[in-house]
Amino acid sequence: MKFTGLATGIGSLPYTDPFAAVNLISTHLPAVPFWPQLPRRDHREGMVAQFAERLPCIKVSDEGVFFDDREADKELEAFYDRIISQDVDYFRISREHAAGLYAFHEQLSDTNLRNIACIKCQITGPFTFAGSINDAQGNPLVFNEIFMQVIVKALIMKALWQIKLFRHFGKPILVFLDEPYLGSFGSAYTPLDRQDVISVLTECTQPLKAPDVLIGVHCCGNTDWSIFTDVPYIDVINFDAYSFLDKILLYADPLKTFFQRSGLLCWGVVPTQEFSDAVTLGVLKNKVDQGMEALARKGLDRALIAENLMLSPSCGLGTLKETQAQKILKLLSELSLQFRGK
Repeated sequence: MKFTGLATGIGSLPYTDPFAAVNLISTHLPAVPFWPQLPRRDHREGMVAQFAERLPCIKVSDEGVFFDDREADKELEAFYDRIISQDVDYFRISREHAAGLYAFHEQLSDTNLRNIACIKCQITGPFTFAGSINDAQGNPLVFNEIFMQVIVKALIMKALWQIKLFRHFGKPILVFLDEPYLGSFGSAYTPLDRQDVISVLTECTQPLKAPDVLIGVHCCGNTDWSIFTDVPYIDVINFDAYSFLDKILLYADPLKTFFQRSGLLCWGVVPTQEFSDAVTLGVLKNKVDQGMEALARKGLDRALIAENLMLSPSCGLGTLKETQAQKILKLLSELSLQFRGK
């Protein structure tokens, strides 16, 4: 499966109409389309609330997502009954929480799939999910051993449900774990043990791995990128190539090993928050070319870098204006065509 120069999106779009969102995606990202998260449509489409259904002690309200463990024993018992029985459908993402997912599925059902290389899905990663909710003592659930395990197991099931839903289209499936929380890994604000992070990501990705499934991870900040190269089941690493290209160069050696096992580097080269009319196709092409040359100078094979290159925006587009999202995806599409020699 060749992904050289193919482009995809990260997740969110600033639309309230799910069909307008999927039409934008199919227009500009036809090779690796994805289902859009639409946080402006409903607060339940926020990146934590969207995956919170059927999780014990985690509630979604108009005010946000919160933790309530007053009936923890009862809820945990019911939860693990579903986990043990591998009841994937119980953990489905409802239409109320993901209108874009269902619009995307309907569109694929009515589309000639010949030009689709891969179908992209996503979940919020376990660290970002757990780091966004505090327990009764005000501590993030990422430091609660019991509920961190609950979250990992639930997110696995939600990813498996998506794989089951889209597998009948007969195309490879790319599942992204979105982990912006790990952008602060290594700081005093995120006191996580490196090996624990690798262990949790390995636990979360191993059950998803299949001949027709690729697994990616998105982190839009700066991090220790070797925590991702050291997870054996991660196939795609997506980084902010517009703002942090110099940082990824520090990890040339682990990236060399990652490429040798057919790993793909997805360059988030079209900026989101920093986007302006000064961001042109030429600027973006030069940015990637310079990054590739810099990696080659550090001993990576230039041809292998190009072969294992995908493209994306630097982050989700949900906070932008619709016109900005349209410009960004159009630029991304044009850049993709250049790298594919078309």
